[in-house]
Amino acid sequence: MNASRTPRGTPRADAARSHLWGHFTRQSAWDDGVPTIVRGEGHHIWDDTGRKYIDGLSGLFVVQVGHGRAELAERARQQAAELAFFPLWSYAHPQAIDLAERLAGHAPGDLNRVFFTTSGSEAVETAWKLAKQYWKLMGRPGKHKVISRSIAYHGTTHGALSITGLPSLKEAFEPLVPGAHKVPNTNQYRAPESLRDDPKAFGRWAADRIAEAIEFEGPESVAAVFLEPVQNAGGCFPPPPGYFERVREICDQYDVLLVSDEVICAFGRIGDIFACNTLGYVPDMITCAKGMTSGYSPIGALIASDRLFEPFATGATSFAHGYTFGGHPVSAAVAMANLDIFEREKTTDHVHANAPTFRATLERLLDLPIVGDVRGEGFFYGIELVKDKTTRETFDDAESERLLRGFLSGALFDAGLYCRADDRGDPVIQLAPPLTCGPAEFDEIEQILRGVLSEAWSRL
Repeated sequence: MNASRTPRGTPRADAARSHLWGHFTRQSAWDDGVPTIVRGEGHHIWDDTGRKYIDGLSGLFVVQVGHGRAELAERARQQAAELAFFPLWSYAHPQAIDLAERLAGHAPGDLNRVFFTTSGSEAVETAWKLAKQYWKLMGRPGKHKVISRSIAYHGTTHGALSITGLPSLKEAFEPLVPGAHKVPNTNQYRAPESLRDDPKAFGRWAADRIAEAIEFEGPESVAAVFLEPVQNAGGCFPPPPGYFERVREICDQYDVLLVSDEVICAFGRIGDIFACNTLGYVPDMITCAKGMTSGYSPIGALIASDRLFEPFATGATSFAHGYTFGGHPVSAAVAMANLDIFEREKTTDHVHANAPTFRATLERLLDLPIVGDVRGEGFFYGIELVKDKTTRETFDDAESERLLRGFLSGALFDAGLYCRADDRGDPVIQLAPPLTCGPAEFDEIEQILRGVLSEAWSRL
């Protein structure tokens, strides 16, 4: 039994095993105890045995300004006392109005229309539904298909899961929504050999596969392209130089909408409030959630261009879609307070200033034989693990199972680092610490990783 788990036989662990259904969790993993987190402060979390850990994943790419921010909890209390709930179904409330205006102010171009959801999956679902209805209203009902990238994760609802490019997550729930097609991602480390040393050429090649897919499916049938600024699943694939510039050209050429799925990448994770601003492209829609409140209350949003809103602006037309808790007053108020912290503490400036140090610190791990690649942007990085650095040989399924679930996940946690050891694609470790971290925390993370990865290699 791991020392970091609430042991089996205690009331709380037994209650968890009897009643709590973990998300994306092998329930059998709780047979020997349940890792139970009870408190957070800054970039640290504590379990119910009193052990302290670095939160190297910001909960789940969420807690941008760190744990224990009393002012966010207090703002939630104040709003709940004033107006705890009211829906946006034919009505409005000040918190949703103010937050919509603020988000539109950060979004590029004419992305001025904000449709609130509760989560990132709901935001992606909303974007696909809006794209379908928009093209119908424009007299082009055949445009309903979407294109996304292989290994990309876009959510768990049926539409978002269809857009997701991870077959293992989809098989149990098929048949899914038809019309979702996949193209290659931007994993430079696994690029065709002739393009590995030429990022710009690889970016052009990867973007042109989108044009190829649109041509194959027929431009008259393709509604939208869904892309993360930095792809999460597979281990943080940043866009090669010129990639999004070319994608924007392709979408304009074929009259296809470009959706920037920023559920992870928004709110400072890559740099600016919206990552498309950092990376220099203007989409037609942005989907976002997670870091909007730093996790202190759930909320998500779809931000759409004035062009997409125009058919809904007059007459009897409506977007017959919504969520009971979308734009919840408490969540919207907390989001505003979270953005106040961003402005007061110059959080995005801090990320821009410290991102090169984070990269350089993690790249020190490249001297380990098990570390093949370190990649990412901002405060969002993946470390790909390999059997052979020269050939870039990866681990087979059984080896990956032993390495990640049999050792690394538990060993990193027991060493004091909460992060993600993931094999959706090739085996990687993902890191996304709170945006308040700096060089001292980066060094601490690197030292823990070095010790555990060295032991992993010796076991292999």
